[in-house]
Amino acid sequence: MRCYDMAVVGAGPAGCTAALYAARAGLDVLVLERLGPGGQMAQTQHIENYPGFPDGADGAALADGMKAGAERAGAIFLLADVRSAQLTGRVKELQTDGGPVLARTVVLATGAGPRRLGLPQEDELPGVSYCAACDGAFFRGKDVAVVGGGNSAVSEALLLSRLCRHVTLVHRRSTFRAAPAGLAALEKQDNVTFCRNSIVTELLGRERLTGIRLQNGRELEISGLFVCIGRTPVSALGGEQLRRTPDGYYCADETTRTGLPGVFAAGDVREKQLRQIVTAVSDGAAAAQQAEHYLGKTSRRAEI
Repeated sequence: MRCYDMAVVGAGPAGCTAALYAARAGLDVLVLERLGPGGQMAQTQHIENYPGFPDGADGAALADGMKAGAERAGAIFLLADVRSAQLTGRVKELQTDGGPVLARTVVLATGAGPRRLGLPQEDELPGVSYCAACDGAFFRGKDVAVVGGGNSAVSEALLLSRLCRHVTLVHRRSTFRAAPAGLAALEKQDNVTFCRNSIVTELLGRERLTGIRLQNGRELEISGLFVCIGRTPVSALGGEQLRRTPDGYYCADETTRTGLPGVFAAGDVREKQLRQIVTAVSDGAAAAQQAEHYLGKTSRRAEI
């Protein structure tokens, strides 16, 4: 069975960059992704803070470009769901829905998924979404609400304000964490209402969402609810072999090295202060460099 120099799990900005740098360094690289390139970046319609794009960048186009660059350098991309991993040996084994994959180094770039409200029916009731770019068109001309107070929530509300009849932005605090520029743009929309110091306590409706109930008992009649309250790391892979923070992020320093030789954690799944596309790209480059260094050392040991 073929053994790759590097297996990258996840094709977001961290994974694509790790693949690009590793392939350019002459490593034999396989990228495993269960959906498509870009991760949450691909679901962002307009990215305003990525360097080199003064007018903003389309997230899906940026994702496709990152994948194309890595492929041009020689990396191989495979649609596969990685279900388990044995990471402690010199040769790592990943079990996928298409069979086992062997690699001498592994970069975990699995990213993070949307954090849930934790309410009954949240995962079953049609009308609840975590991506306006994906589902906003289904609510054209209707009333919707967005929950959250950060940049993602403001960006989602701004996008929905161009599609929907009315948007209510529900935030648990009186002030927003979002950047002033984005918040100012949202405040200019005449079909947006801000609902501060409020928490969603109940989803209303049986066959589909018809409204929400807030902590003070107030009810809002809406057809769609978009939840933007942060991310949860996708860090189950590796089980007890890897250390994690109490919040579930892989423990790895700025070099992206984990506690296991030859295993690296890059991007939003890694313990870090700032999670942005640029920091994910930086992690990917660091992981590739560290993997190259690790492979050089282990090869020299094998020769000795």
